[in-house]
Amino acid sequence: MPVKNRFAELLPEITAWRRDLHEHPEILFETHRTSAVVAEKLKAFGCDEIVTGIGRTGVVGVIKGKSNTSGKVIGLRADMDALPIHEQTGLAYKSKIDGAMHACGHDGHTAMLLGAAKYLSETRNFDGTVVVIFQPAEEGGGGGREMCEDGMMDRWGVQEVYGMHNWPGLPLGSFAIRPGAFFAATDQFDITIEGKGGHAAKPHETVDSTLVAAHVVTALQSIVSRNADPVDQIVVSVTAIESSSKAFNVIAQRVQLKGTVRTMSTAMRDLAEKRLKAIAEGTAATFGAKADVTYYRGYPVMVNHEEQTEFAAEVAKSVSGACDDAPLVMGGEDFAFMLEERPGAYILVGNGDTAAVHHPEYNFNDDAIPAGCSWWAEIVEQRMPAA
Repeated sequence: MPVKNRFAELLPEITAWRRDLHEHPEILFETHRTSAVVAEKLKAFGCDEIVTGIGRTGVVGVIKGKSNTSGKVIGLRADMDALPIHEQTGLAYKSKIDGAMHACGHDGHTAMLLGAAKYLSETRNFDGTVVVIFQPAEEGGGGGREMCEDGMMDRWGVQEVYGMHNWPGLPLGSFAIRPGAFFAATDQFDITIEGKGGHAAKPHETVDSTLVAAHVVTALQSIVSRNADPVDQIVVSVTAIESSSKAFNVIAQRVQLKGTVRTMSTAMRDLAEKRLKAIAEGTAATFGAKADVTYYRGYPVMVNHEEQTEFAAEVAKSVSGACDDAPLVMGGEDFAFMLEERPGAYILVGNGDTAAVHHPEYNFNDDAIPAGCSWWAEIVEQRMPAA
């Protein structure tokens, strides 16, 4: 079964929704307008239940099928938040909010799930219940975790959950997925090197925190090259270095390092945290300095469940004719929290030859809408066929 004709008919309407959301981006949990728009449309579609304020600003809609002999409940999730980036697309519908833009396509995800909700509310050609989940704060805020902590899965009896992300570089409207670990755990660290400041012309009277920091940056790469099994995936990146002095003739008292660690397993995550602290503290001590290390655990590894992944791939094939094997992604995705609570799968839908996500010239490709909507609708109709 190819892309549903109904979504081709709805494309102009869904595109208009998407572009309106694009003009009004909201960051993290501040998705007040977006959440209100979503709730208003779900009400207009005739959803059986609409609840706002889940996970602070999340929205949940419930759509019941023509029958419910199966007792099945499937969750479909889209993220709503934008990024703190100044848009540089020059589009007629570009962001109206300075310093905020939909640079990851969450406007597209939200619009596609709204399109699927409209169709499912019209047809109800399934045996069971659909829970459509609109989540805030995917971009670092952990909105998925907060919705789960608000009891969303138990409250609506969600048994399986499915998510989707557009993917620049993947052919338009095609799909890709993989079972098991898919997106990486995303951790952060702060390291403060405390030395002994002084005059740059008298380095022998100081403990040069900048020199120590340079050695720490280099030594941290040994986690990847010498501590991790070469077949495991791990990234350790120092992304910021800031000295307590901005003068050319002062050796700084302290230097702060910031960075991120990306891993694909709990064991590697534990190893990275342990070694990062030991290396930073030991290297600093070698030079007579002190390192204070703070390690923040962010999103866990996002793990697709095997049976649901196989099903999601078959649905994708029924929509587009094929489903490719997706690569491992060292970026993070807080759909991981939902997949820790319930079995499910996360799939990529092709955005075509566009700028990469998180780029100021990125834009969601509206021509991907029919494929994305059809996949969500088919997940429901094939998993819970009408009695």
